[in-house]
Amino acid sequence: QVQLVESGGGLVQPGGSLRLSCAASGSIFSLNIMGWYRQAPGKERELVADITSGGSRNYADSVKGRFTISRDNAQNTVYLQMNSLKPEDTAVYYCNARISVISDPFRFSNYWGQGTQVTVSS
Repeated sequence: QVQLVESGGGLVQPGGSLRLSCAASGSIFSLNIMGWYRQAPGKERELVADITSGGSRNYADSVKGRFTISRDNAQNTVYLQMNSLKPEDTAVYYCNARISVISDPFRFSNYWGQGTQVTVSS
């Protein structure tokens, strides 16, 4: 019923930038919080940043000042601008969104994208 499709990952040198995008589609009634998580090899998945429908943002301490999350509510899309990338930012990045669907408009569920690889290496 709902799909989250990510794009924008890749290989970048330390100090470089990447922009991730995630578009939600399907039988969407309402989108609440949208966010980005990441999982490095051998580590647990962690929150990178999230943003409410009203624009309130929350960042992990490790990315504050370097990453910026934004969203386009009309396009059901969330973005993650990543600057000053470090090797420790290497991970699979997952989009997450709390969504209610048309057939059940007052119940929100968590949806995940398929993940996009970000590799920071010289």
